[in-house]
Amino acid sequence: MTSRLALVTWFALVLVAMLAVTGWASSHVALWKIPRPIATHPWFVATLFDAYFGFVAFWLWLAWREARILARAGWLVAILLLGNIAMAAYVLVELWRLPAGSGPSALFSQKPRP
Repeated sequence: MTSRLALVTWFALVLVAMLAVTGWASSHVALWKIPRPIATHPWFVATLFDAYFGFVAFWLWLAWREARILARAGWLVAILLLGNIAMAAYVLVELWRLPAGSGPSALFSQKPRP
């Protein structure tokens, strides 16, 4: 299996799993109805900080790659609202856009042409 195929497989799995678990959780309870004892629990808060610092770190890489301000802003909103769903979608789109024959290292070593 090529590294490109491995990345496509991984991010497709992340996307499908996150859509499934988010759909499942949403069918049980609305996000805004999380019980206060859970929403204020120190580990819940720490986990949110951890997740959002990771989201922003990923977005910084994305912002380096994206030339257009509107694309940067749109992806920031998507990542902050959808988390790993948006992040997996972005990587899958960028892997799809890679020229034939180029490896996934192109995602990390060069900016795409505008």
